[in-house]
Amino acid sequence: MKRRILTLLLAGCLSLGLAACGQSAQEDTTAAADTSAEAGTDTAASEDAAAAETENADTAEAAGSGKVTVYMPSPAGLADKLAEAFTEKTGIQVEQFQGTTGEILARLETEEANPVADVVILASWSDGLSMKESGQIMSYTPANADKINEGWIDEDNMLFGYSASAVGVIYNTTIYPELSADWADLADSQYADDIAIPDPEKSGACKDFLAGMVTGLDNGEEIMQSWADNGLTVPGANAAALESVTTGEKGILIAGVDYNAYSSMADGEPLSIYYPASGTVVNPRPAMIMNTAPDVDNAKAFIDFLFSDEAQQMVADAYLLPGRSDIQCEGRTNLADIPQIPTDWTAMMDIADDTAARLNEICQ
Repeated sequence: MKRRILTLLLAGCLSLGLAACGQSAQEDTTAAADTSAEAGTDTAASEDAAAAETENADTAEAAGSGKVTVYMPSPAGLADKLAEAFTEKTGIQVEQFQGTTGEILARLETEEANPVADVVILASWSDGLSMKESGQIMSYTPANADKINEGWIDEDNMLFGYSASAVGVIYNTTIYPELSADWADLADSQYADDIAIPDPEKSGACKDFLAGMVTGLDNGEEIMQSWADNGLTVPGANAAALESVTTGEKGILIAGVDYNAYSSMADGEPLSIYYPASGTVVNPRPAMIMNTAPDVDNAKAFIDFLFSDEAQQMVADAYLLPGRSDIQCEGRTNLADIPQIPTDWTAMMDIADDTAARLNEICQ
């Protein structure tokens, strides 16, 4: 009997021990499974984070990064709007230098040993051709090239006329309520000592006009001399020259840049502008990619942007002529309605600097 009781007690202890061992093993297995699941979750989270980081990097690369350095002439408001819109669209920051064509060319010369500019825009097509001739710019085919005005891209795809200005006769309407004199007529004694002109060695548009007049009109040289004989003065670059007429110091500005006149007229200034019947020079503003551009890809992206719908509308809103033939202006004369002097840009380039210097010389 005692042996049977002892046997039963031993069997019960054994059963309890096995149950405890089974429970411990199950707990160990569960803990191991939990640890493995947690590790898997951590790994998945890491993989998701890495994927997200890669996606963000790809998005940033697609949107653009870095910067582009652009040298651009007036109007300053347009340059700022273009830079802001380009950065918003691409993520590429725009560093600008704004100045006259003469100031931009002088800056390029001083930076020749350590180039900075990626894109250069001038107010003078002939100066752009000179840069091409000296091997400073590269070839590229911009977006919407098929929509650009005829002749506003050179044959080697190096100069891109993203906008243009024309020069005309700007006059103060409080002094001359109406005026329609042709270029030669402005040498008449009734306009003596009341005519001014922008400094052609500072204004690329005026320089190209004089070169166009001398090469395109049979009596261009004589007209220029007759103005000087009639008291022509040179108050300064475009802004200073226009100011002399706005204030009434002078009544007439010969070869005044048209977008400045339209802008001032919109602001209520007593001015008007016309293009003489014998024609004027429409001067495409060349945008160019420098051969020494530190950020070539960003430079190409900026050139593409200049011919976008958005940028071209900004050009029109600034009273410049758009570079694309499908964009029309309001509040100013459109390209098709401007009488033009026949232009030989190669011939003009050869004499432009000398003609500008001569005008200043004979007006002293």
